[in-house]
Order: sequence, then C-alpha cells, then structure tokens
Amino acid sequence: MKIADDIHNYYEKLVVQHFATLKLEERYDADFIADLTCVVLNQLPCRYIRHEVDMAFYLPASERFEMEGNVKVAINKALEFMKQHHN
Repeated sequence: MKIADDIHNYYEKLVVQHFATLKLEERYDADFIADLTCVVLNQLPCRYIRHEVDMAFYLPASERFEMEGNVKVAINKALEFMKQHHN
C-alpha cells in the first residue's frame, strides 16, 4: 500500500471544487493558488478516506453541509490573509 496513492483527505476535494466554483484559477497564478490551498487546508480538520464511495454512503447530509460551510469560511479567511501577505 502506498499512502499517497490509496488514502487522501476528503477536504482536499471539497477545496478544489470550491476553487473551481469561485474560478480562482482565472484570477490568480499557480503559485498563489498553491499557497492558498495550503493556508485553507491548514485551517480544516483532516478527514481521511480511501474511496469516494465511503463518503457518499456513510456521510450524513448535515455533516457534508457543515464540511462545505467550513471550506467556504476557510477559503474566505485564507484569501484575506493571502491578499495581505503574498508578494
């Protein structure tokens, strides 16, 4: 088993999805997005999974809604931080 291939943090997927919704890659360069991703993910708890299907079947809708809300808040905070501190 390779951890990098078999296990991932579900929040990574949610963050990437929300970045796409906000079209951040159209407004910022790759370095800014990479730094932003780190700042966002460092604010969120880890939720490790092996298979997406695990989350589809076992995650209650209320928890998914809460996770998505946490991602939105973390992205907003990270954007403010990055705008103030990124060169």
